[in-house]
Order: sequence, then C-alpha cells, then structure tokens
Amino acid sequence: MKTQESNLHLIHAAYQAFHARDVDALLAVLSEDVEWIHPQGMNVYGLGGTKVGHAGVKEFLAHVPTVLGGMRLHPMEFVQSGERVVVFGVRDVTSHSGHTESLDFVHSWTMREGRAVRMEDIFDTVLFHRLIES
Repeated sequence: MKTQESNLHLIHAAYQAFHARDVDALLAVLSEDVEWIHPQGMNVYGLGGTKVGHAGVKEFLAHVPTVLGGMRLHPMEFVQSGERVVVFGVRDVTSHSGHTESLDFVHSWTMREGRAVRMEDIFDTVLFHRLIES
C-alpha cells in the first residue's frame, strides 16, 4: 500500500476508534511520543495545550468526561498532502446539563513512518466555552 493511502487508512481507523471509544485502537495509530494539541483557550477546563505520548493522550481522554457530558465526532472531509492529513468535520458536544450543539472542527494530523506524531485540534473556543457553561 502506498504511504499516502496507508496514512489515510490510519486516520480513518483513528476516527473509528474514537467512535467505538476504543482507546487501545486509537493508541495503535499514534507514535509513542505523539503530540496531542488543543487550543490554549481550553486551559481553564484542563483541556488546552500539548499532551505528549500515550500517557498524555490517555490522561486527556480521561479528563474530557469531567468537563463534558458527551461528544461524537463526524469527520466529513479528508485532505492529504505528503505526511499531513487535514480533517474537516463536526462534533456533537453535550454539556453536563444535557444541552447539545454541533461545532465545527479541523484536525491536522502529521504522520511519520506509519504513525501519527502530531494531532492538532482547531475549533472555536468561545462557542465551546458557552456550551460547557450551558
């Protein structure tokens, strides 16, 4: 399989793992020293900044339910250039109060040697804050 096809297949597998809530399957796509990056504007909820490695990703994922009632990702478009895969999508986010909204996201994945070495989540933090506080 060509590298670009393989990278795209791996990113699709990552979203399938998210959907199934299968952390081990997600980690299988990530390098041991992956950088998992979220906007600094989410620091107030403990969700901003860069987490490093599988332990950092697991810690981040374990923390999300303390802030949100639920989240479902809907990747819609995959754009690939070299070792970069950019995903445009919508996430349905539910606050602890039960209010759900659909929020756009862009995920920028950097691949190297068959693993994701970087994932950056880009989204409107103001809208996300409003939802969390609703």
